[in-house]
Amino acid sequence: QITTVSGNEFLFQSDIDFLILDWFHAIKNAIDRLPKEQRITSRNLEFKLRRSSSIELLNNLDTESKEPKPEHRKSLIFRLNYSASDTNDRNRIKSRLKKFISRRPSLKTLQEKGLIKDQIFGSHLHSVCEHEKSAVPQFVRLCIEAVEKRGLDVDGIYRVSGNLATIQKLRFVVNQEEKLNLDDSQWEDIHVVTGALKMFFRELPEPLFPYSLFEQFVEAIKIQDNATRIKSIRSLVKKLPRPNYDTMKILFGHLQKIAAKESVNLMSTQSLGIVFGPTLLRPEKETGNMAVHMLYQNQIVELMLSEYSKIFGSEED
Repeated sequence: QITTVSGNEFLFQSDIDFLILDWFHAIKNAIDRLPKEQRITSRNLEFKLRRSSSIELLNNLDTESKEPKPEHRKSLIFRLNYSASDTNDRNRIKSRLKKFISRRPSLKTLQEKGLIKDQIFGSHLHSVCEHEKSAVPQFVRLCIEAVEKRGLDVDGIYRVSGNLATIQKLRFVVNQEEKLNLDDSQWEDIHVVTGALKMFFRELPEPLFPYSLFEQFVEAIKIQDNATRIKSIRSLVKKLPRPNYDTMKILFGHLQKIAAKESVNLMSTQSLGIVFGPTLLRPEKETGNMAVHMLYQNQIVELMLSEYSKIFGSEED
């Protein structure tokens, strides 16, 4: 996410690290090519590039090393094609673009005026539920219904990625509070629906498993005795805020149906754990134990799917 000094916000998103680095260097190189008189010289100005699913920030661009950009690499920066000899036209276009961008109201201003509503993606789970007056976000319910209607038998469901551009289009529709019909032909690729659902959980400011309980879940999954391990996980699940618990119960019940069709869709509880582990729970601050944490994240999801009835069932169960 890039926020300019004029208040404009731009979002670039990908799960592929090397692609993100390509974007980073493309944007930095574009800034470096600006005429010196147009550069921002304030020492207090800090450009930040942030992955929506990560707390890591790339700060102080001027201190980063420059990497040469191969000519064949596709740039993600839109350029104006102009003749080198036509300097006047070039300057005139730059001036008009600068005025246009500077006059655009910021996202905050539009939200204050009520022109842009609170968004579904990127909002806290409890805020979405309060806004909708529901126990589980409506978008989550719609996605689950769509997958169970036409995706249970699809090979690699939730593992196979959908078209990112179409997923972003669906994200935009949901955030604009337009009436959503996932049976519409433009969402016919079920991997677009599953991709958008994963993106919703990945963009939560706080994961479905709250930061405050992350270490406790990790310690619980380390317990050797299976019965004690299940009992400990169940106890932690009961401590979750109501929106988290209700959403988690519906989501894991749905994923259990996916795993039940493993012979057809090839998605076992282990496969689903690998897909959803890092998406649903992560530490508030990344440490050097990232690989170890990922292993536990996967195991927690896998156990909760395998022992769903014991963890989410009634006390009598």
